[in-house]
Amino acid sequence: MKNRTYVDINLLQSVPASNINRDDTGSPKTAQYGGVTRSRVSSQAWKKAIRQYFIDHLEEKNLGTRTLELVGFVADKIQKLDDSITHTEAMDKAEKVVNKAGLKTNTKSKKHPENDYKLKALFFIGNEQADKLAQAAVDGVDDKKELQAILNDNPAVDISLFGRMAADDPTLNEDASAQVAHAISTHAVNTEYDFFTATDDFSSKDNAGAGMLGTMEYNSSTLYRYANVSGHELVKQLGDPKKAAKSIALFIEAFVKSMPTGKSNSYANETLPSAIVVTIRDDRPVNLVNGFEKPVSSDDGYLDESLERLNGEFEKANQFVDAPKFVLTLGDSNLEDKNLESLEAMSNFNDLLSKFVEEVTPLLSED
Repeated sequence: MKNRTYVDINLLQSVPASNINRDDTGSPKTAQYGGVTRSRVSSQAWKKAIRQYFIDHLEEKNLGTRTLELVGFVADKIQKLDDSITHTEAMDKAEKVVNKAGLKTNTKSKKHPENDYKLKALFFIGNEQADKLAQAAVDGVDDKKELQAILNDNPAVDISLFGRMAADDPTLNEDASAQVAHAISTHAVNTEYDFFTATDDFSSKDNAGAGMLGTMEYNSSTLYRYANVSGHELVKQLGDPKKAAKSIALFIEAFVKSMPTGKSNSYANETLPSAIVVTIRDDRPVNLVNGFEKPVSSDDGYLDESLERLNGEFEKANQFVDAPKFVLTLGDSNLEDKNLESLEAMSNFNDLLSKFVEEVTPLLSED
């Protein structure tokens, strides 16, 4: 049986009045779970925030770009390689190499010239892959297998973690090594309404009316958040256990510190988690949301009871799966599973990340 390394990240995070993730009507997203309405933040919203954190903290060579403007992106790199090539020539070379690789661009249109050279579907490409594709265009490479090898080899860290779907050619797909759950509140919520007015600074003194009236919907909640990373798969993608370990550590950091930006200027809901539990297993990942299937009910705050539920579900889960390789906690989690020798409470987040890299690197090297 091959070695496996699964990293689970469990968080409890209270968020005050906010609307960080809206549906198509502007209402905060919700979910039915355990027979009641919960606050919900979609995995897509938090993954977007994590990717933005990566952009701010990763080297450009390790980043991916998701765009319809792939031809222009590659064309810019072509001109950097050879400044004698004009912009039009670079665009034509880039489009040719992109098409040869199996990605389709729009048919040229006089009515909509702004769509010329754009892909028909978004494509996620690593910076190193784009550099090599530009070099292939300059060198006149037109072999499909060779060009697709460029797009499949050396994936960027965020592409490896979040995956890539190529609508035009499935051979360019990249499986995601990370999974992010929709965050839900540990308790039932009710949507509330904020009535607001805006005044006109140039209105006459005898006009007491508002320049604009409106309402914004919001709620507040204690969220259970969960994500996992398949470490052994990430090693295959990145080709280096040390790089994979540091990449997972950055993913944990981004998962903890990032926040979707919906209505953030209106509510300033920049909170941090109250409890973090990072678990390394070799059999399978485990989402602990079942601990909150019965909604927490309280008139004295939800966090304390939510922590008890999290700890109880952690101990219950360990009756069904193999004992974790090790467990790192931070904050108010206070796990007390006496059967776990590998459980270690950390004093601060930086120590948790350092300890994680120290413990997981040899496990990934075995993978």
